Amino acid sequence: MQEKESRRKQNILLLVVIGMAIALAVFFQFYLSESTAEVKTEIVELVGKYNKNCPLAIQEGIRLDSVSLPERGVVQYNLTLVNVEKEAAELDVIQEEIEKSLLSTAKANPGLQVFRDNDFSLNYSYYDKKKAFLFNIRILPDQYK
Repeated sequence: MQEKESRRKQNILLLVVIGMAIALAVFFQFYLSESTAEVKTEIVELVGKYNKNCPLAIQEGIRLDSVSLPERGVVQYNLTLVNVEKEAAELDVIQEEIEKSLLSTAKANPGLQVFRDNDFSLNYSYYDKKKAFLFNIRILPDQYK
């Protein structure tokens, strides 16, 4: 008799623990999805602000043409090297120098903080003054944190 009562108490305790675990799981799922939605809204608004100012000369000879979110966790920058023609350029040298500059800028730029905080990859596509594709540079989250 006492064994049945002990087993019953164990079952009740187990059900209570399972119920609490389910309640916590539902709460955290709701909380995390809400904060994810807020971050997504913030990033979409930021990209919209960038695009309102495009095209924008961001540096001598470099123009930002547009910014987009092509896939989850990726921000895409489309830029033009306004003084470069693909046929006459040393693309390897240009790409190497730009990549060094982008890495240091990505680490220090406060405007990219939301992307750092949310593990976004940064894609940069460069075109020449005739709109011919030159190269892509991809910076992964662990490279610029």
